[in-house]
Amino acid sequence: MNRGLILKFENLLQLRGACRQLRTLSCRKVSRAQWKPVQSSARPVGSVLLYPHFWQEDKSISIALSQRRYLATKEETKKKKKKMLLTKGEVEIRQKMTVEELARAMGKDIDHIYEALLYTDIDLDSLEPDSILYEDHIKLIVKKSGMKYKSAKLKEEKERENRDAVKRPPADPAVLTPRPPVVTILGHVDHGKTTLLDSLRKTQVAAMEAGGITQHIGAFLVHLPSGEKITFLDTPGHAAFSAMRARGTHVTDIVILVVAAEDGVMQQTIESIQHAKNAGVPLILAINKCDKPEADPERVKKELLAYDVVCEEFGGDVQAVNISALKGENLMVLAEATVALAEILELKADATGLVEGTVIESRKDKGKGPVTTAIIQRGTLRKGCVLVAGKTWAKVRFMFDENGKAVDAASPGIPVEIMGWKDVPSAGDEVLEVESEQRAHEVVAWRTYVEQQEKLKKDVEVIEAKQKEHRVEYEKKHQQLAHLTWRQRKAVLYKANKHVMFLKPKEKTEMDKNVLSVIVKGDVDGSVEAILNILDSYDADSECKLDIVHFGMGDISETDISLAEAFNGVIFGFSVKAHENIKQLAAKKGIKIKLHNIIYKLVDDLKEELNSRLPPSTVENTIGEASVLNIFSVTVGKNKIPVAGCRVQKGLLDKKMKFKLIRKRDVIWKGSLSSLKHLKDDVQVIKAGMDCGLSLDKNIEFIIGDEIICYEEKEVPQTTSWDPGF
Repeated sequence: MNRGLILKFENLLQLRGACRQLRTLSCRKVSRAQWKPVQSSARPVGSVLLYPHFWQEDKSISIALSQRRYLATKEETKKKKKKMLLTKGEVEIRQKMTVEELARAMGKDIDHIYEALLYTDIDLDSLEPDSILYEDHIKLIVKKSGMKYKSAKLKEEKERENRDAVKRPPADPAVLTPRPPVVTILGHVDHGKTTLLDSLRKTQVAAMEAGGITQHIGAFLVHLPSGEKITFLDTPGHAAFSAMRARGTHVTDIVILVVAAEDGVMQQTIESIQHAKNAGVPLILAINKCDKPEADPERVKKELLAYDVVCEEFGGDVQAVNISALKGENLMVLAEATVALAEILELKADATGLVEGTVIESRKDKGKGPVTTAIIQRGTLRKGCVLVAGKTWAKVRFMFDENGKAVDAASPGIPVEIMGWKDVPSAGDEVLEVESEQRAHEVVAWRTYVEQQEKLKKDVEVIEAKQKEHRVEYEKKHQQLAHLTWRQRKAVLYKANKHVMFLKPKEKTEMDKNVLSVIVKGDVDGSVEAILNILDSYDADSECKLDIVHFGMGDISETDISLAEAFNGVIFGFSVKAHENIKQLAAKKGIKIKLHNIIYKLVDDLKEELNSRLPPSTVENTIGEASVLNIFSVTVGKNKIPVAGCRVQKGLLDKKMKFKLIRKRDVIWKGSLSSLKHLKDDVQVIKAGMDCGLSLDKNIEFIIGDEIICYEEKEVPQTTSWDPGF
């Protein structure tokens, strides 16, 4: 009997152990273990009791299953051990870790990170596991978790080898050959620079220019009767193109300063002198329009003395030539003076080896693609040469002279139009020839990398400054709420955020009204640059914000329309076209396209758009003035109402209009009249010279000598205070 009880007791214990193992295995489904329950484990529980001899089989199954469980949870056990190790020691942190990475480094789950950031300036709603945390927030989380941190050792990035293309060392004087001088014509707007060039090269450039003003740089080679060649650069005289004039002087040998004999020294004349001095380039003075009766060349020479431009007749070294560009007078004298100065300068260049030059202008041509006009300064450019300029490169497909005629080679001092660019380089970029297309790719990649590094450095500085500013603001707010409990603090923050949330749509509407988004398209790089320089001078953001959404070269495209629609903007085009289908699309979407060929008209149109964005200002228009001669009061019910006895001095008093009370030049009250009487009669209007009694809509005591002004308010359109300088 005792033996039977013992056996039953042993069976019960074994059954209990088996059930525990089965329960554990069923809970292990979440561990993603790859196993299936064996059929024998599904045997009825009673079978263990009825057939104790089968227990050995059940025991072996249990052992096998426990081994499977061990294998399935092996990785998790490792993780737990790893967590324990990390929790005991310091947390290695680095800049810009994600939420998930920080949780893993700390041995915590992601919810723990969210909890640590609960009362910080981070918006938890926008925080995702892959969101980047900055170093300040990472340190804060680690500290709040009662842990220490240490900065992870940064892997030293292998320094990239400088693969940029550079100019060759100076050439051996023995290989230098004479080259044509590069002459820049500078001067004030409409003083005759383009007409002078036109007369020299016998073409009608001035007639083609919009408004008679040169819009962008042209480079031309002029052949003189003597056989000499001179390369001329025609730079705009308009105020907007200061950068283009400065660029012109940096590639030039001689500057011809054109001054109109009847106007004398003007704003751009002074600026042109300064550009020439900064570049260290000698001057030749061309006094134009000497055929006019009011011309006074001597006055021009004397005015220039104030700017250290001393002509030869005054003991200086500046040649002065009186010309008439329109009639062609003395042009050969000017050309000979230029050649003579070039001989003194002994202008020579190396026509062998790799090409070096400068981009004068660049544009996108519909048929030719990206095109540049460049001055060759060293080497001889031929078809097939591989060039690099800025962050783009070209394999020269075709070259054209200033008349559009194809040429096979361009030697130093010669201007040439180059086709074959992958993208449009910027005006002023250095042109360098390289050995192969592979080398060109290396140079462009290196320059792009350098620019990215510089941009990244600036971005980091901006981010750090913003973070610091944000942190200071947050700490101030935190200090203000420091005396409150966390529940009170939460309630205050909720109320503040709720208030902001309700204001957002209204603020957005106001913001949209006071922002002018513009898209700028131009024919060439220099024109776009000039327009952007003008827009950079905009200083009336308090009135209306000016936002440049996009700028580029070429005709107006569907992309420009899409951008304008997205930003509720206006498209400004300079010397470009908008095809009919583009105009129809713009009209359908309500997008304005403003096309101009003259720079100041484009700026005037831009100012009109800015004016339309400004809210109207209220102006007070005085209708009549009256002076208080006597004071008395009238009882109405239980109230005493002060009444002023007045005489109208100017204009008239109209009861329907607004009034104000002025005392010793201070406005005491503004509002409307409650009554206006002449003798005992209620009246609507009192004219000049008549007496009246009046009371205000507010009980204010009058004093003899007070002035009553009747006025009306009118809304007047505002004009922007921005002055672009012309």
